[in-house]
Amino acid sequence: MDHPVAAPDSVPRLFAEAELGETKAKILDATFRRLAREGYAALSVREIAKDAGVNHALISYHFHGKDQLVIAVLDEANRRLLQRQQQMYGAPTGFAEKWRSARRFYQSDLASGFVRVQAELWAASFSNPELRAKFMPQLLAWKEVVLGGVREALAQLSAQGAELPRPFSAEVIATWISEFWLGMEFADLIGASEQQLQHGAALDAVEYLLEALDARAGKPAPAPKRPRQAGARKKKGRSEK
Repeated sequence: MDHPVAAPDSVPRLFAEAELGETKAKILDATFRRLAREGYAALSVREIAKDAGVNHALISYHFHGKDQLVIAVLDEANRRLLQRQQQMYGAPTGFAEKWRSARRFYQSDLASGFVRVQAELWAASFSNPELRAKFMPQLLAWKEVVLGGVREALAQLSAQGAELPRPFSAEVIATWISEFWLGMEFADLIGASEQQLQHGAALDAVEYLLEALDARAGKPAPAPKRPRQAGARKKKGRSEK
């Protein structure tokens, strides 16, 4: 079940010139693509300037160095991601459809290089306190969005007269989801193809539970094309995740 991943240079521009200004948008876009293609350790300000078509002195002028530049990339990319996630959870659709949207977003982020950029900056933050101080709040903000979605789902369940046993709090379930998702990201990035069938099956199982919750609440989600069973995927040799 291989995930199709586009080359970073083949995806659309990620940073809007109308919001950031032409020079900043070009620099941030070039930095993002370099991070997604080559990683943090190989990042060169001169090469970024060359890709962006600007004098490298402009990078120092706008961002004061490499670390501030990658922090700016993370800030802007993460702002867009959180905005998208919040809109998804706030949409008037069933929980299963929101889960399917999250899966589609993940595939898009994997293809654009955003998943690798996050992983690169997470790894770099282990030995870089300044980067870690900026990275961790962004990670926690995403986890809060996940927690909000779980709380809403449990509230819906409670409204239908069903309660989970006390240990299964929203915080516990949100931790399972977010930590599983992060582990899946790293496995996909390092090419652990033998794990991808299991990941797909786990995501399918959550979707099945959410469909049951939607049906109980009288809000069935639109009927999408159902994923193949894990064995069928393996036989065809492709992913429908």
